[in-house]
Amino acid sequence: MDPITIGLWVSAGMLVLVVLGMRVAFAAGLAGFVGLVWLRWNGFDYAPDKFWKAFQISVKIAGLTPHSKVSAQVLSLIPVFILIGYLAYYARLTTALFEACKRWIAWVPGGLAVSTVFATAGFAAVSGASVATAAVFARIAIPEMLKIGYNKQFAAGVVAAGGTLASLIPPSAILVIYAIIVEQDVGKLLLAGFVPGVFSAVIYAGLIIGIAMVFKNVGPPVSGFTWRERFESLPPALPIVMVVVIIIFFVYNPFGDAWGTPTEGGAVGAFVVFLMALYRGMRWPQLKLALLETAKLTVMIFTIIWGVLIYVRFLGFADLPGAFADWITTLEMSPMLILICILLAYAVLGMFMDAIGMLLLTLPVVYPAVMALNGGETVAAADSAFGMSGPMCAIWFGILVVKMAEFCLITPPIGLNCFVVAGVRDDLTVQDVFKGVTPFFIADAFTIAGLVAFPGIVLWLPSLV
Repeated sequence: MDPITIGLWVSAGMLVLVVLGMRVAFAAGLAGFVGLVWLRWNGFDYAPDKFWKAFQISVKIAGLTPHSKVSAQVLSLIPVFILIGYLAYYARLTTALFEACKRWIAWVPGGLAVSTVFATAGFAAVSGASVATAAVFARIAIPEMLKIGYNKQFAAGVVAAGGTLASLIPPSAILVIYAIIVEQDVGKLLLAGFVPGVFSAVIYAGLIIGIAMVFKNVGPPVSGFTWRERFESLPPALPIVMVVVIIIFFVYNPFGDAWGTPTEGGAVGAFVVFLMALYRGMRWPQLKLALLETAKLTVMIFTIIWGVLIYVRFLGFADLPGAFADWITTLEMSPMLILICILLAYAVLGMFMDAIGMLLLTLPVVYPAVMALNGGETVAAADSAFGMSGPMCAIWFGILVVKMAEFCLITPPIGLNCFVVAGVRDDLTVQDVFKGVTPFFIADAFTIAGLVAFPGIVLWLPSLV
């Protein structure tokens, strides 16, 4: 049996395990190990006395692969970014940010919901974790919306959808993972996510205002704040801006050389937020909770990475990515139509897998195919199919798939943000949150269409570096 056929059978088996309910990390790790053994034994023509040797070789590969990748320094960004978010929460920076957005924006139709979206966007700029963002604002924003008569399903949907903005707005853990998988510059990818993240927040806000104008009882505006109260709300929220500026200057200094690496920028940002938290009254019990929550989320992400890396190494031996890229380039369809089909496939796949696992499993196969469609890794913009150079195409495609990963965080049946919001609020069921988040599917469709039609939204900031 040829390696590609083995790769297809093992991949199909892994998908069956995921659909049956096995965690992605364990399904991918098991499938990858079985595939490695199968490939090695196949190389020995299935000789019975060679099975043990094939098994031993596969154990060594499966043992060394995760460590060789996970020990990369760039992965230290993930726990640092997550820690920033939890420290900001315990420093009550999130409450100050939400209060400032409420006083300045809540007078528009659906104003409190719009304030929630922009507050989640601001918190995303210091968090990097969608789950943490959704959990924090489920505690802060939903009670405020329910107090003035919002529909509870709609209020929950706003928070769940707003939480997804942390996937795009830097610092983003998913963008870091994408950069590691496809071996692209982390700093440029983080910069590339900023404008699309703001664009996505504006689309969400426009949708909310439209709904509130059509259905008068959905989101009543909040008025009565004086200009003095509005300006008084700004200083407590300014630390968020300060942390964002620190991280961006470390990644990309517009006035000269960068001050340091993204990891160093994240570490300095975490230290600054830690000092703010101490100043605002955080003590050991709160710090302990922040550290524990950071550790839990980091371990979950790293476990998925470990398992999937074994599967990815098997794919490399089976040469499935190369075969898929060759097949994609022979299709008698326009490259743009093929790209749209790939994005639609991500939307379907996201109904059954979590965002990080989905990207880790698919990118080793899909990314080479998309780059081949554009003309290769080193193609110039003038000779490319999508009108951009190879490195720029890698950044553009990364933002597109991360936006699709955002979409997967709110799609049933396993939209993680919806489960988090329902878990935080005893008065909400998962079904309530899924119903409330439905209108935001339309907003995400418009956002993705805009990013595909106008790549400059994504590529403007990275092109300045």
